[in-house]
Amino acid sequence: MHTITLIPGDGIGPEISGAMCRVVESTGIEIKWEKVEAGADVMEKYGTPLPEYVLKSVRRNKVAIKGPITTPVGTGFRSVNVALRKELDLYACLRPVFSLEGVKTRFKNIDLVIVRENTEDLYAGIERMIDEDTAESIKRITRGASERIAKFAFNYAVKEDRKKVTAVHKANIMKYSDGLFLECVKKIAEDYPKIEFEDRIVDNMCMQLVQKPELYDVLVCPNLYGDIISDLCAGLVGGLGIAPGANIGGECAVFEPVHGSAPKYAGQNKVNPTAIILSSVLMLKYIGEEDAASKVLNATTAVIKEKKNVTYDLGGTAGTSEMADAIIKKIVG
Repeated sequence: MHTITLIPGDGIGPEISGAMCRVVESTGIEIKWEKVEAGADVMEKYGTPLPEYVLKSVRRNKVAIKGPITTPVGTGFRSVNVALRKELDLYACLRPVFSLEGVKTRFKNIDLVIVRENTEDLYAGIERMIDEDTAESIKRITRGASERIAKFAFNYAVKEDRKKVTAVHKANIMKYSDGLFLECVKKIAEDYPKIEFEDRIVDNMCMQLVQKPELYDVLVCPNLYGDIISDLCAGLVGGLGIAPGANIGGECAVFEPVHGSAPKYAGQNKVNPTAIILSSVLMLKYIGEEDAASKVLNATTAVIKEKKNVTYDLGGTAGTSEMADAIIKKIVG
């Protein structure tokens, strides 16, 4: 029995989370969902979009999966998602990106993984107003965090039988901060002689990804570049609606779709649940349920390929729950 923290989120979150839970349960594995609340909808009840009991639940269960969460305006929270990553030290953001037959895109045969450092860089929130006309943000890169994310990327490449890791940086201009990041990744690469290593300047990397993405495999990036490149790569395969994600630390992991909460579609049984279902595949692999993960992945890709029971954005007329039903039907036979 696996006990997993479930954070449904708000907006469309509860609908797609419910669809995901039904799909995962259909594989036959034993899961107890420990449901907790976070986001804009709980502000009045708890006085915060991220109640302490949510963090306690994730720390206790070690694994969580969440729907999209809206950060309320004017709360002092820069982002509920960022706060979760910081509080739980979820230092590695994992974003696999791969082509799905049946999804209309300009590219085919994409198979990339973005590994993004999650805790520092410009996103660390070291900002100030120098005067009323001047704002300043500090970019902080440390050796410890850079080596840690590099080890994660290379270990992932070994585990998943990947062939190459590419470090993404701007060390030609930011010689100290990005220079340190690149130095650290190069150092760690020496411990993995069977994995090819290279580096790319971030602007050139963006151009390369839209010209010849087939040349790349695992990309390891500082926080800001990883955020941008993750969305660029999602665009190569059809958008954020089919992009899974994971935030992984030494003790805990939180799995999530990377799209927003789309409150205008809430309660309409309309939104594509693929991203959170594919995020559950990452979760199942993380907890050692490889067979269940394969069942969910294969069923989801089969339904999308057939295009008969998919949501409007994938060219179909099915609702969220109907698409989940079709995936479950594939799983249970």
